[in-house]
Amino acid sequence: MLIFALFNLKPGVSVEAYEAWAKKSDLPTVNALASIESFRVFRTTGVLGSDAPPPFGYIEVLDVKDMDQFGADVSAAAMQEVAAVFQGMVEVTFLTTEELTA
Repeated sequence: MLIFALFNLKPGVSVEAYEAWAKKSDLPTVNALASIESFRVFRTTGVLGSDAPPPFGYIEVLDVKDMDQFGADVSAAAMQEVAAVFQGMVEVTFLTTEELTA
């Protein structure tokens, strides 16, 4: 299952501070979870075919290989600490997905 997190930085949070934290803490911590196949963070750069600014500054993509294990993993103290910092820096919407197949 893929989980998408679409978010903007909260007022007063700098791009440099968020991105440094993401590289140092968020990416390695989440990628080390047993339940995660891969975790990537993307900075948006535009809206295709438009000069309008993107509605979200960042998108995280979590490829979860085991949702039960993921629930246990995110309950652990280390992940609770990472999640608290993340929630303090961003305004986020999490979307769960299921893939359509032919």
